[in-house]
Parts: sequence; structure tokens; C-alpha cells
Amino acid sequence: MNKYEVIRAEEEWQRAGAYSVRIQGMNRQHHISLREEFDEHDADGTRYIVLLDDGYPIATCRFYEISATEVIIGRVVVLPEYRGKSIGRKVVDEAEKWIIELGYDEIVIDSRVEAISFYEKLGYICIDGTLVKSGNFDCTRMHKMIREKR
Repeated sequence: MNKYEVIRAEEEWQRAGAYSVRIQGMNRQHHISLREEFDEHDADGTRYIVLLDDGYPIATCRFYEISATEVIIGRVVVLPEYRGKSIGRKVVDEAEKWIIELGYDEIVIDSRVEAISFYEKLGYICIDGTLVKSGNFDCTRMHKMIREKR
């Protein structure tokens, strides 16, 4: 497996890598408008993981706080030519490490229906099975406890 570089994107030039992956993977591939893809959560306080292959951004995710003990991970995107190589797992794992360092207890993910089994393999559990529409996708809320509640 290739050795990918992981960036905890905290500066605008680093976040540009996350945006690049999202434009290619969602806007272009799934015809998600830029207005839908980039929302109020792409702002100060949101953190991004970007994976680079020889300096080229190939995968990303973002997370932000939803309570003092919880964050939500979203916009997990891997470029099509890199899918099936455990890169999605790597992006989520890196986000989880950072989330643990920041002291949160629980992670929430609104998973696309077709990705539920992927997140289950990473230890996430469906909260209630309710489907909600997120843009063009049917999603369900999942969560993972990463430490005992305080």
C-alpha cells in the first residue's frame, strides 16, 4: 500500500485540498451543486482531514462540534480512482484520532444508505434506522462512543 500523507487542515491553503476532493468527488461525479456541497459548516471551527498521494489531495472528511461532548463527521469523500483501497477507513481513523485528542466522547455520522456497512465495520451503530434526505442521498444517523461519557 502506498504511503499517504495525512494533513490536519487548519489553514486555508490546506483546506483547499479538502475542497478540491469534494468538488471532484461530489460536485462533478454526483452533480451536487457547489451551493449544496459547501454549507454553513464549512466555516471557522470545522476541522478537516486531507490525504495526499505525492502531494495530490485524494480523500477528505470534515468534523465539527454539535455539543460539548459530541462531534459530527461528514463529507467523507475519496476520489473514484482511489476507492476500494482502505483510504476511506484511513480518513475516518485519522479524524477519530484527532477527535479523541480534543476530548470528545461521541461521534455522529449521517451515513448514506449504501455506506452503512462501511461505517459498521468501523464500529458505528445505527441510532434508530430513520432515513432522512440529504441532498440527493438517503441517509441514516449512526454513532460511535469513543470514551465513557463524563
